[in-house]
Amino acid sequence: MNDYSTNNNTPLPLGGVGGGLRVGILGAAGYTGGELIRVLLGHPEAEIVFANSESNAGNLVSDVHEGLIGETDLRFTSEMPFDQVDVVFFCFGHGKSEQFLKEHTIPANVKIIDMAQDFRIKGDHDYVYGLPEIHKEEIKKAQHLANPGCFATCIQLGLLPAAQMGLIHDDVAVNGITGSTGAGQKPGATTHFSWRNNNFSIYKQFTHQHLHEICQSLNEVKPADAPFFTSPISEKQESGVSIDFIPYRGDFARGIFVTEVIKTDCPIDDVVAFYKTFYKDAAFTHYSDKALDLKQVVNTNKALVHCEKIGNKLLITSVIDNLLKGAVGQAVQNMNIMFGINETAGLRLKASAF
Repeated sequence: MNDYSTNNNTPLPLGGVGGGLRVGILGAAGYTGGELIRVLLGHPEAEIVFANSESNAGNLVSDVHEGLIGETDLRFTSEMPFDQVDVVFFCFGHGKSEQFLKEHTIPANVKIIDMAQDFRIKGDHDYVYGLPEIHKEEIKKAQHLANPGCFATCIQLGLLPAAQMGLIHDDVAVNGITGSTGAGQKPGATTHFSWRNNNFSIYKQFTHQHLHEICQSLNEVKPADAPFFTSPISEKQESGVSIDFIPYRGDFARGIFVTEVIKTDCPIDDVVAFYKTFYKDAAFTHYSDKALDLKQVVNTNKALVHCEKIGNKLLITSVIDNLLKGAVGQAVQNMNIMFGINETAGLRLKASAF
């Protein structure tokens, strides 16, 4: 067993399965917090030291996340003993992480994994953008990590190989449908069962907040002579290729299904060969020769990608679970990389295919 502790005299409370990496969770009562607890309970080298929730302090975690009944006796706490952990996960809503750090001090030796969007765009901070398929070496050395967004992950994994090939010279038509858990745990007008069931709608058409990070990554991998990817919601409008993204609300709980259309004369065999090479060393992202469906990935940390071509239209399909590869699973994958643990530890999960 690896020794990750900075204070070996601190007892490890109930929460994991006997490992040595000590974990704290902020915002533990929401969907991502509950899913993170579920994954970490099965992690061979992690122990949950605290699960913070001000409103649920003292309550059993399984009273809120009822899928964990019989799995743990862990209780929520209002305490934040950062000196007793090696890594802390921020499961906050967007905009709250930056504010939290202005009001609280976290020891310099404690690694941070933030699942909000506050630090995903490069700027005056040291956060590494945690997409392992292109940033694995940077993640290994990261002290602070910004976990990618759910739609951003799925769309990027579909487009990154095509961008690196230099295939994208025109605006890209992207359509993506997400499950209701993507909207978070707090009920809203478009998340109630009676509205969402047997219903279908669009939202944030052409203006989704994940466009910034998508374009940022595509610009990193594209050839120097390829057009610049520009976000339509950027404050500084620049000419270039646009990602024309229309998100849809699906009448299911979890999963993201994305289609992307590119005009290219590149033969499909060359495209497929490049995609397979691009992802050959990826722990969880795989190219599939068969058409995709959501149940292949729901409840797993997998991302699957498929390409087909009709005339000069290249259709790329990508699918993930929005709570796992789109959030918690990728965050734990990043934690594993940051601490030199097997990248797949705690993440060998069965798809809900049947």
